[in-house]
Amino acid sequence: MRISTYNINGVKARLPRLLEWLEETRPAVACLQEIKTQDEGFPMAEFEKLGYKGIWHGQKGFNGVAILADGEAPVEIQRGLEGEPEDEHSRYLEADVFGVRVVCIYLPNGNPLPGPKFDYKLRWMERLRRRMDAIKAEEVPAIVTGDYNVIPTDRDIWAPPAMAADALMQPQSRDAYFRLLGDGWTDALATHNPRGGVWTYWDYQAGAWQRDHGFRIDHSLLSPELADRLVACGVDKEHRGREKASDHAPVWVELRQ
Repeated sequence: MRISTYNINGVKARLPRLLEWLEETRPAVACLQEIKTQDEGFPMAEFEKLGYKGIWHGQKGFNGVAILADGEAPVEIQRGLEGEPEDEHSRYLEADVFGVRVVCIYLPNGNPLPGPKFDYKLRWMERLRRRMDAIKAEEVPAIVTGDYNVIPTDRDIWAPPAMAADALMQPQSRDAYFRLLGDGWTDALATHNPRGGVWTYWDYQAGAWQRDHGFRIDHSLLSPELADRLVACGVDKEHRGREKASDHAPVWVELRQ
């Protein structure tokens, strides 16, 4: 079973590329981030033509997450994180599908720093950790996947000095990420690529794609029950190079049923 994550950077703007990717790779579950549309604008009918069913949590103009499943309707468990009732950002969606607890996240970027956006990022990561602790306590096979907006190590970027001052590489961001791993979650791509050098994002500016100046911020963390079923993982890098593509590439894990 393949579970993929894809920051699509605007579901309407990238719809042809997204449908193309779904048809070519046919993941059992596809988690989308930055759909950038209100709920009523999500083009579910287009995905249904391919046999997918889904749930989504939209927001006008930015953010937004969705979970699509091939032939089975995801059963929603939770949308949004507890801890800040005034937080209306659409960044978290959790569902059960195919016997797996699937969590799709779009973690705050945190720039500029210092400032309220970086503080919000760190608070959000702590709220995420509390929810992941609760999921792990259920002892269910679970995956928390999406755009974490964290470059975990210097091995996860083409040139560490290029992003040294960015929120994605700050010690506080990295520490919060590694606390999740310390709690018992497995970073699938890092496990299968211990030397690093695997990118999931290339900026539109400065020829980043053409020069392969990328970094890894899209992650799939597996609970102990699911990590035992990990067979393979990878990045659909070729899709980043297509016309009018997202600046992210899809990331996937293959799991034993």
